[in-house]
This record gives sequence, C-alpha cells and structure tokens, in this order.
Amino acid sequence: MSSTVASLPDDIDALRALCARQAEELARQSGQLQARDSLIDKLKEQLAVLRRARFGKSSEKIDRDIAQLELALEEIEAAEAELPFEAPAGRAEAPKTKPARQPLPDHLPRHEIVHDLGERSCPCCGGRDFLKGGTGVTEVLDYIPASFRVMRHVQPRFVCKGCDNEITAAMPSLPIERGKPGPGLVAHVLTAKYCDHLPLYRQSEIYAREGVELARSTMADWVGKASVLMAPLIETLRDHVFAGDRLHGDDTPVPVLAPGKGKTKTGRLWTYVRDGRPYGSKTPPAVCYFYSPDRKGEHPTAHLKHFRGVLHADGYAGFKELYEAKPPKVLEAACMAHVRRKFFDLTGNGPAPIAGEALQRIGALYDIEMAIRGSPPDERLKLRQTKSKPMFEALQKWLKTRLAEVPGKSGTAEAIRYALNRWQALGRFLEDGTIEIDNNAAERSIRPIALGRKNWLFAGSDKGGDRAAGILSLIETAKLNGLDPEAYLRNVLTRIADHPINRIDELLPWAFAEVATPQTGLV
Repeated sequence: MSSTVASLPDDIDALRALCARQAEELARQSGQLQARDSLIDKLKEQLAVLRRARFGKSSEKIDRDIAQLELALEEIEAAEAELPFEAPAGRAEAPKTKPARQPLPDHLPRHEIVHDLGERSCPCCGGRDFLKGGTGVTEVLDYIPASFRVMRHVQPRFVCKGCDNEITAAMPSLPIERGKPGPGLVAHVLTAKYCDHLPLYRQSEIYAREGVELARSTMADWVGKASVLMAPLIETLRDHVFAGDRLHGDDTPVPVLAPGKGKTKTGRLWTYVRDGRPYGSKTPPAVCYFYSPDRKGEHPTAHLKHFRGVLHADGYAGFKELYEAKPPKVLEAACMAHVRRKFFDLTGNGPAPIAGEALQRIGALYDIEMAIRGSPPDERLKLRQTKSKPMFEALQKWLKTRLAEVPGKSGTAEAIRYALNRWQALGRFLEDGTIEIDNNAAERSIRPIALGRKNWLFAGSDKGGDRAAGILSLIETAKLNGLDPEAYLRNVLTRIADHPINRIDELLPWAFAEVATPQTGLV
C-alpha cells in the first residue's frame, strides 16, 4: 500500500471533504489552463498580424495572390526576352506572326531623325545612280528628362504722340509676386512634393544636376505663397464636399516636428470624400483634407458641423457625438471592409474555419455590390432587398451561433463581437441605394498620405499640416476627376491671381475636366 493511500482518513465525511477540495482545485487549475490556452492563441494571432504588417503586404489574400502571379509572369517574360529564338531541330521554322503592339500615342510630338546613306554606292554593282524608292519609318518611344526654360515676357511700350503718355502692354500676374518662378515650375514643385512624395531638399538636388540652383528655402517660400494664393479655391472645394448628403470619412496619423523640442509628435489628417459615382450620380467627385494636432472628437465635430446626411466611417468613438445629437444630424453607415479585415487577419496563423467561412459569406455580399456598381439607386436597392438582405440576416444568425462556441477572449470572438456590435450601422446599405457597403472611398483617399508622410510632413509643423491638407485636397480631387494634377495646378496658377473671387468655382477641377486633352491634361 502506498504512503499516499495510507495517509487517507478513515472517516467517510473527511474523505468526502477531501474529494470536494481536490475537485475544486482541479476545476481551478483547469480554468487557468483554459485561460492560458486562450491567451496563447490570442498572442499567436496578434503575432501573425504584426508579422504581416512588418514583413508582408497589407492587402488581402486575393490581392497578394494576384501580385505574386504578376511578378511570376514578369520574370518568365523577361527570361524569354533574353533567349534567342531557335527553331526545333528537324522542323521547318514556323511562320512568325507580328505581335499585336499598341500604336504609339498620336498626341506625342514627333522628332524626326533622317539617316543618310552617305556615299551612295550599290553594294552589288558599285553603281552611283539611284531612283528614290520610298521611305521606311520606324517609330520608337523615348524619354527626355524634364527641362527648364526661361520665359521672356516682352512688354512693348508706346508713347502717345498727342500727349506723350506712355502705354505698356499688360502681362498676366505671376503666381509669386516679384518672384522668378512661372506657374509651371510652381505646379511642378507642388506636385513633386505632395503627389510624388519628393521633399524639397531632394528636388533641389535633382534640379542642381540640370544646372539650376534652387535652394530648398526658396522653394519652401513658393509653396507657402502658392498655398495662400489658392486658399479661396480650397475653401470652395470643401464647401462642395460638405454640400452633399453622403460622405466617407476617415483619418490617419502623420508625424510632425514639435517646435523647439526637436522631437516628433503625432498629428492627424482627416479626409472626407463625396463620390456618388457608385450609384450613378453625375455630381463631380471631390475629397478634402483637414489637419489637427491630435485625434480628439472635437475636430470631426467642427468639420461636420453643417453636414446633414449619412457618414460612412469606421468605429472611431469621436464620431459618436454626431450620431447621438438631438435632433439627429448624421446617420452612421459602418464599414464591412473593416469587419472582413478582422476575419482575414485570423487566417494568417494556420487553419481558421470560422474566419474562412465568414470571409466567404461576406465575399458573397461583395459579389452583389460589384454587379450593381454604377446602377441607379432604385435598382441597387431592389437587388439588395431580394438577394443581399437574406444573406446579411443569415450571416448575423451564424455569427451569434459561432460566438457561443468559441472562447470569449479569442481573436475569433473579438472579430465576431466587432461585427455584431455595429450590426445596425453595417446594414444601412440595405435600406438605401445611395449608401455603400463599406468606407473604401475614404481609405483610398488616405493611401497617398501613407505613402508620402515620411517625406513631406515629418519635419514640418502644425502650419505645415494645414498647408499639406489644402494642397492635397486640390491634387487628389483633380485625380478623382481624371486630370493630370500638375497640369491642373499649372492652369490654376496661371489664372488665379487675376481671376474674380466671385467666380472662383470656375477653377475647380471638374470645370477643366470637360476640356482636358491627352497632351497636357488641360487645354
């Protein structure tokens, strides 16, 4: 008999008490083990998300697979191009077919290079008398780096014979008063800085290679003065955005140098998009940005103080005051893409059946949205009511069932609760054909900021954030309307100094879109 058994009490009541204590201890230990396992699973899920964010691409799986296939095709095609063509042994060479190449654009200027025969002597008989038998023309696409030029504004002066009064021919006002840059150069500097993410010091180095010394401080002065010059146009653009009743809103962090401290702080750029094209609206699309030194809810409240309608947004708590105002002013439309991303993040850590099925169910809703994109609101609403609504209701029921089956602190449970807590706002698109299923319009508008924030705002200031927000509003709205942003800014800067302030709306991007040409983006 073991010592353990020998030490057991003989009394039945004592044995029962001992068993009860051991059962209680086992239950406690079992709970601890379950909590530990849930924590391990949660940390693994978070680690997988962080690894993808650090080392991988932020796009979803289908985008990643497409990108990988594109890269594979590029490598195969490049490798084929390196190899000389050899016909298989014992076979006649197959007749070559001309590749279906796209013609070079007609609008590009043609520079002819005429090749002379030199000493015209026939390689066969040595004869020197020839008849012209036609001309062979081969067109190739080449690139010449952008170049500077000096524009000389010549103003003839005339003297009246009758009174000796001197009259001088007028010239348009320059964008920088008493400055040397023309509108094209200022537009190029702004586009390079805010669209192509080239900070001014790098632009200065590039221009120096072309033999033109432009100090960073000089160009910074141009940027500031151009921003002031275009301020009324930026304000008019923002008025247009908030005049609609359907908006997409979002924000993103930007690093800003804290004045006098030599350290960076985190500011925010807020974006608001008005775009009715998904439901067939002919109103020009537009986007405007605002800068703030922090993420307090008072900022979107101030931005949207005159807005009335539906706001597509994520779950940011700062919008809550707008949704709960009495009487209600703003109706929330939540973002299904955020829900989908929560489940997608769970699939990177091995098999995730619940997350995988959630993605399939959400994907089916997106298939319907793709089919009705651009259709009138009534057609969209009809198809959503007949097809999307039953699927949406089934998804809610399925999520509730799955939530009861998984540990409460697991990543899967968190993703499900994120969706269910916003379910009414997620379903707004089922009630109105002008409401979108997600907030992707706003997310697309902050991608340029994510690409450029390290280059053009890191060493700035709060004032620099305001300036960036205004100029980005013009650039990104020009792109939404199919314009070359540099050509648009060049046209604006050519005209705005002399343009009547009460007709400033004539300089908005869509006023140029109808007369844009492939050569310049504008006429």
